[in-house]
Amino acid sequence: MNALNTFSPVAHWLPRLSLAATFLYHAAGKFPIAADMAQMLGWPVALVYLLACAEITGALLILYGGIGPDWATRLGGLIFAAVMLGAIFMVHLPYGFNSVNLGSGNMGKGFEFQLLILAVSLLYAFKGNALRDGEDG
Repeated sequence: MNALNTFSPVAHWLPRLSLAATFLYHAAGKFPIAADMAQMLGWPVALVYLLACAEITGALLILYGGIGPDWATRLGGLIFAAVMLGAIFMVHLPYGFNSVNLGSGNMGKGFEFQLLILAVSLLYAFKGNALRDGEDG
């Protein structure tokens, strides 16, 4: 187990990088389809652009928090949590939990992955850089 402990100081980068990459990827994808997405959600197009910008901001804050201040990590986590709550309640909840579509007929639109992203985001919001700094507090 001591060998695993040697990676502890950099382990916080695993979810940070994954979260940032996920949100940057999905934010970039919203720009070319903003009008269609807005129509699907019944939103003004500007709100889709605002959502994409929030996702980019959250990603940059989570990354910055990896080397910078605690507030950046916490704020990035809060932004991601808000985005995921919106995604779950506005899009995915009616399709149930299953996102893999193993015979459920929901076309893989369930909320299980969004719930996982929400949980990790809230962990960063609640713990901040304690995850980075190895604090138990």
